[in-house]
Amino acid sequence: MTPRFSLIATAGLVTGLLTGGAAFAQMPPPPPAGAFPPPHPALAPEAGMTVQGRVAQWLLNPNGEADGLLLTDGTQVAFPPHLSTSVMQIFKPGDTVRIAGWRAPNVPVMRALTLEAGGRTVVDQPPAPGMFPPGPRDLAALSAMSVGGRIERLLYTDRGDVHGVILADRSIVRFPPHIGAVYGSILQPGAQLFAQGWGTRGPNGSAVEATSLGQSADSVRELVGGPVGPVGPRGPHHRHLMAPMGPMTPMAPVPPVPAPVFAPQPAANS
Repeated sequence: MTPRFSLIATAGLVTGLLTGGAAFAQMPPPPPAGAFPPPHPALAPEAGMTVQGRVAQWLLNPNGEADGLLLTDGTQVAFPPHLSTSVMQIFKPGDTVRIAGWRAPNVPVMRALTLEAGGRTVVDQPPAPGMFPPGPRDLAALSAMSVGGRIERLLYTDRGDVHGVILADRSIVRFPPHIGAVYGSILQPGAQLFAQGWGTRGPNGSAVEATSLGQSADSVRELVGGPVGPVGPRGPHHRHLMAPMGPMTPMAPVPPVPAPVFAPQPAANS
């Protein structure tokens, strides 16, 4: 029995190898290089760009950190907030800086990879292995704020979505991009804007994350429907952006599963 079993196993192995080899040989070759079209030029970022200009002001987030700067020619430069301390120690408004990075076509925002001024350079590089990301921000450091005035400039994301404004007094109002799309009719340079929210004020400027927006203090409305937040009571013109949910349709009760019925069995013969 053993020699016969070995012969059968060996024959099966050889057959499998031959079949697998034939199947492998019939697989199509990989596509040649350049077979897939490159991304559309309107969507591909322009890498390796360099700009030079004078710093007009810091672009602050509501935590008081600089995550960008505005040049006098209107170019907005963005960088991660963990570079805030280094950048603000080296540069100041009025300095001429040279910035290398990339940006999307037709978007006035450049994502900085290096910033240089006065022979000193700040480089955005990944953290060293083993380093942990910064912890969550202390929300107690934020204050309830309200700002208002004429819109001087719109702020954009890397993709060209409006996510903030600079007012005439250089205060910064931030909000999510989808809010910028909803309120696009009033977010225009030269228009009046009033915002309530949470943020910081300091020697480098003021920035607030808006929870309510309007063209005046009497016309603000909350950005998200819900209970009154800590910023202030609802005004007479309050409206929800999101329609309230209607009553839920009750579900039909699930009928109980009937218990199984067992037919009586005849007694076994003793």
